[in-house]
Amino acid sequence: MEDIPDSPDQGKNAGLPPLLIEAVGYAENRHWEVAPGAWLIDGDGPARCSCGDPRCLLPGAHPLDADWARKASAGPGAVRRWWTERPQASILLPTGRSFDVLDVPETAGCLALARMERMDLQLGPVAVLPASPGRVGRRLHFLVLPGVAAKLPEMLRKLGWPPGRLDLVARGEGDWTVAPPSRIGGTGYAQWARSPSALNRWLPDAAELISPLAYACGREAPAAVRPEPAQPAAVR
Repeated sequence: MEDIPDSPDQGKNAGLPPLLIEAVGYAENRHWEVAPGAWLIDGDGPARCSCGDPRCLLPGAHPLDADWARKASAGPGAVRRWWTERPQASILLPTGRSFDVLDVPETAGCLALARMERMDLQLGPVAVLPASPGRVGRRLHFLVLPGVAAKLPEMLRKLGWPPGRLDLVARGEGDWTVAPPSRIGGTGYAQWARSPSALNRWLPDAAELISPLAYACGREAPAAVRPEPAQPAAVR
């Protein structure tokens, strides 16, 4: 069955900035806390981050200030006011609250996603983020129930993977993900591979996704550090 995105009323939002529409939609429809982030400024040469640091490591993809996590809100009124004041601000979703994120390379993530769908696993929204400066390849962010960040090393160890051997990161308390349609790093926009919808309102437990994700990331790991990964359960 095809996902039906949770989208705000089109007529009511006609003429409003796209980032404002989506930010308010995340707060209203999903009750996710939202915070405004930095944005990209175009000009002569490459786009630069609004923070003003010419060596910014996360252009258009980081909080505006150190107190961002406390200020983040799921109140539509506050969110609407922020993006009315800064309509170009990127949309940051704090992790460790409504959800955690499992962050993997695009190739491994697509391989795992295809397998999960064949296994008929419950899946939440999945975002695709452009590569950060200095890194190669896009990233897939799988939204899961909060609490996995502290458990991930032990979960991977039980599958035969020592810490740091897989390019699989859990983002929890104190971290964030950048939500579509934010523009990041001058290389593209955050997008949804699986949009938030009524069908994926209930997020999966990370334990259900770790095995196929680890297996897929293991296939992409350098041969010199590749142990024998646990094979995911057979598709029935």
